[in-house]
Amino acid sequence: MVGVNKGALSIRDVSFGYNGHPVLGGISLEVGEGELVGVVGPNGCGKSTLLKLVSGVLQPHGGTISIGGVDVGGLSPRQLATRVAVVPQTAVVPPTFTALEIALMGRTPHLGLLQWESRDDYKKTQHAMEMTDCWDLANQPIGMVSGGERQRILLARALAQETPLLLLDEPTASLDLAYQTGVFDLVVRLLRERGGAVLAAIHDLTLAAQYCHRIALVHQGRILVEGTAHEVLTKEHLLTVYGVEADLLTHPTTGLPVVLPRPRYPA
Repeated sequence: MVGVNKGALSIRDVSFGYNGHPVLGGISLEVGEGELVGVVGPNGCGKSTLLKLVSGVLQPHGGTISIGGVDVGGLSPRQLATRVAVVPQTAVVPPTFTALEIALMGRTPHLGLLQWESRDDYKKTQHAMEMTDCWDLANQPIGMVSGGERQRILLARALAQETPLLLLDEPTASLDLAYQTGVFDLVVRLLRERGGAVLAAIHDLTLAAQYCHRIALVHQGRILVEGTAHEVLTKEHLLTVYGVEADLLTHPTTGLPVVLPRPRYPA
């Protein structure tokens, strides 16, 4: 994630649907330089769809999306790949490819036609794998690693891509507690050291509260509320969007919200 203001993301009045069924309607969101913005909401609310629109996998039915002031719709796949990297929930990759080969794919947008990876490309990829604690898996076929290890390899691939904008789609879903915090600790550190911007779809509300500069809560295809964790994660908003009663505690170290849904049938 390098460059000044190149990672700034602007989503303006974006709408999208599948087979005539609307999924997103009138979504507007800004992610500034140095920001980690989280998108939260229940399953099926359109979080992943929004990230696919930003990455160019899907085309919006209305509205505009720009990265660094440049309309995504006017960029070629190669140009877009030098501006935004994605860590998906799931990725189809050849199971016999090694972790190093997968991570090295992040360097592809920087290569010329028929150009092979250079020593510098390998060095940058190794550094990315070391940062995500998966360099020891370099020679392992990706089909032989655990779900958590696979996710760290995909994150390394995105970091090796060196784009100003990073998209994270439920990046900690397969990780244990230590690696959950480790991923976001790394992302925040990279933002501080290198700049850029991050948009993350996050399932864990407490995790989002601790790390995101701002949070957008999606409800029925629209952003119900956007702001700080204290502004967004209220009992009223959580009841409206998730349909559950929740208690909000204060983290003893950060002072940020900890979300505890109330069990209907406690043990």
